[in-house]
Amino acid sequence: MHGLSVAVRTVAAMAKAATVYRCSECGWSTGKWAGRCGECQAWGTVEEAGSTARRAVAPGPVSEPARPIGAVELAAARSRPTGVEEFDRALGGGLVQGAVILLAGEPGVGKSTLLLEVAARWAAEAGRALFVTGEESAAQVRLRAERTGALADELFLAAETDLAAVLSHIDQVRPTLLVLDSVQTVTNSAVDGAAGGVSQVREVANAMIRAAKERGMATILVGHVTKDGSIAGPRVLEHLVDVVLQFEGDRHSRLRMVRAVKNRYGPADEVGCFDLSDQGIVSLADPTGLFLSRHADVVPGTCVTVTLEGRRPLLAEVQSLVGKSSLATPRRATSGLDSSRVAMVLAVLERRGRIQLGSADVYAATVGGARLAEPAGDLPLLLAVASAARDVPIAAGTVAIGEVGLAGEVRRVTGIQRRLAEAERMGFSRALVPPDPGPLPRGIRAIEVQDVAAALTASERPLVSVR
Repeated sequence: MHGLSVAVRTVAAMAKAATVYRCSECGWSTGKWAGRCGECQAWGTVEEAGSTARRAVAPGPVSEPARPIGAVELAAARSRPTGVEEFDRALGGGLVQGAVILLAGEPGVGKSTLLLEVAARWAAEAGRALFVTGEESAAQVRLRAERTGALADELFLAAETDLAAVLSHIDQVRPTLLVLDSVQTVTNSAVDGAAGGVSQVREVANAMIRAAKERGMATILVGHVTKDGSIAGPRVLEHLVDVVLQFEGDRHSRLRMVRAVKNRYGPADEVGCFDLSDQGIVSLADPTGLFLSRHADVVPGTCVTVTLEGRRPLLAEVQSLVGKSSLATPRRATSGLDSSRVAMVLAVLERRGRIQLGSADVYAATVGGARLAEPAGDLPLLLAVASAARDVPIAAGTVAIGEVGLAGEVRRVTGIQRRLAEAERMGFSRALVPPDPGPLPRGIRAIEVQDVAAALTASERPLVSVR
């Protein structure tokens, strides 16, 4: 009996002293440490969870009394333009006092060049700016600023990797705009962990957010991305900041895009376009011409469409090449297109369009580094491949818009009116669209195609008045 009571006490003591490890990303818990979370599969996020006693929370002092919603001033939520038009477009008008923006992108895509230009324009027109770099020396940033013309008297520059030093610079300079390049390179000496780790990134981001809110200082944090394109660091970082921007672009192309993924002060589907060169980065108010090739005559295997980047319509060209294969398994190569959607469209074209592609190599690509991932790119891809296979060009001045189903039907897509208005502005006079597209611009003639067979027939016809 005595031995049983001792065993019960021992088991109870062991259960009380058991250590719990919890994932900082999703909250998954386990009894032993693991390098990878068993729920969200994130690496390095499982940490020991300290046990805290539950205490009653007493009412405390408030920062300011609650007011009727109609009495709340709107000045603090109004945006101020930075002077970089396309950056302001992605933000929804400009920077808001006290807002914290996270700009993420691949290495070498041009994040530092863009933000140096933003800081210089802000310092010249709006107020004092502080650019803190943790990846380069101050001299390196100065050389880039001279090359791109991003110099201003009210633009201050500091090279620091310690959080306390960054906060000291903020106290001394008192900027209205802070750029921290990057949040993964700054560390807090009071927190364990290497630079860029989960705990360090969380602590640095929290300190920057507190400073921004207390001072009413617009803050832009540069973030790295992982090899799969997601933002490095804890997922909670994206929830803490007010705006998340994704900086995209092919390093072999001059086109760069800033895409708003999250925006508490404006639309979350806006896109800003830039031209990156050795002389700096320039806003592109009309980037459509970058995605079209110029031909003296119509060429088989090409079809133009209108894609929506956020709410902005952009013309894009799909090109295809079909040739006899000498391999047992013909090639299927794509660039700028989703390979799975290309495979689906080829299967529909072969089955519903009666075009044999089983023994042919098929190459499909977009022009100018454009990426077509939306379903509206199915119909132009199908027509481009069919044109290349039959060696018959599509009628001049034609654009195609529509999703293709597995049964061969052409489905409606969003924003038909905006897409065709852009096509009309760029000089196109004929459009292949899904059935019942709604009211359309007067300057462009629309041909409604029900299925793949109708689209293939209409793509070769001369201009006729259908609508």
